This record gives sequence, C-alpha cells and structure tokens, in this order.
Amino acid sequence: MGRDVLGEFELMVLLAAMRLGEDEAHALAIVDDIRARAGRSVRRSAVYVTLRRLEEKGLIHSWLGEPRAERGGKARRHVRVEPPGVAAVHESRSAFERMWDGLATDPEQA
Repeated sequence: MGRDVLGEFELMVLLAAMRLGEDEAHALAIVDDIRARAGRSVRRSAVYVTLRRLEEKGLIHSWLGEPRAERGGKARRHVRVEPPGVAAVHESRSAFERMWDGLATDPEQA
C-alpha cells in the first residue's frame, strides 16, 4: 500500500461510506451501517475521529450539506471516498485475501 496501512475500523468506515454513496454518507449513517452489517457497537465520536484522520490522509473529502430543519437548522457533514481511498480499500482486501489463502475457512478446522 505505499504510505499508510488501513486499520480495521478505518476500513469499515470507508466501506460504509462507499456503500452509502456521497448523498447518504454521513457519520450517523456510517454508524448505523457498521452496526447493521458488522454487528459492532460503534460510537459516533469514534466515526468522527476516524473521518477526520481519513481526510487528513487524503482518502476522503467531506463538506457541509444544507441546513436541515429536523436537525435544528444544523447541516450534516457528508463524505465522499476519494480515488486513493478506493485504492486503499482494494489493497486492504487483497492483503487480507492473501493472508487467508491456505487457511481453513471452517473455524472447527482452524
């Protein structure tokens, strides 16, 4: 991967953001997606910190959307995964697949 290796949670956040798409990817939706798909309890603050770190790495871009009445006039910060972020996700997947190669997939056989 070049510069940085993605941590497990960074990878989950990027995958959720990619799945949701830039119109729907924001912190609360990312939290909900990770909870639903990975069955993990996730704090919104952990997602905010991770999004900030991913943006500093140049893997995502974020911006404030329009103010929303249901949020008391506050805007949501939306997220778009940038091409280096997509590449990092694919590199991580390839690395995990190489690590799994040759291992039994049945936990009883491990």
